[in-house]
Amino acid sequence: MKQYNPIIKKIRNLSKPVLVVVNGVTAGAGANIALCCDVVIAAESASFIQAFSKIGLIPDSGGTYFLPRLIGFGKASAIMMLGDKISAKEAERTGMIYKYFPDKVLVKEAEKIAAELAKLPTRALAFTKEALNNSLHQNLDQQLASEDLLQQKAAATNDFKEGVAAFIEKRKADFKGD
Repeated sequence: MKQYNPIIKKIRNLSKPVLVVVNGVTAGAGANIALCCDVVIAAESASFIQAFSKIGLIPDSGGTYFLPRLIGFGKASAIMMLGDKISAKEAERTGMIYKYFPDKVLVKEAEKIAAELAKLPTRALAFTKEALNNSLHQNLDQQLASEDLLQQKAAATNDFKEGVAAFIEKRKADFKGD
C-alpha cells in the first residue's frame, strides 16, 4: 500500500505517456509496474513472470487489474496461478506488451518511440490517457460523454489547429504542446 501502489497511481495519473523498456527478467511487482505503463516494449530476451503463487502470495501492484484487461481473464488467471515465464515474443503476441525488439537494437528503438511521442500533441496525448483511464471504470454511455468532453478540450488547442493546417497543406505538423 505504501511502496508500490503510489507508483502505480502516479504512472496512471501522470498527464504524459509513460514508455517502459524491459531488458531482462521482470517479475512480480516489477512486471506489474511495467504493465501499468502506456507503452511497453521489451528486448527479445526479456521475460515476464507472475511469480507470486510460487511464494504463497497474490499478484499486487495492480497486476490483477491490468493483466486481465490486457490479455483476457482466462489467460491472466492461468499465468498468475501457474507462475509461467512469458517470453517477450509471447507477451507481444497476446497483447501484454506493445512490441519486442532484438536485444541489440532495443535502446535505439526505445529512443525512436520516445522521440515520436515527444513530437506529438502533448495535450491530446494527456486527454487520450485520461479517456483510457476512464474506460476502465465507466459504462459505454459514460465513456461516450467523457470522450465528447475531452474531444472538445482537444479541439480547443493550438495543436489541433496546427494538425488540421498541416493536413490541408500536406506537410508534417509542428506541435508545440498548447
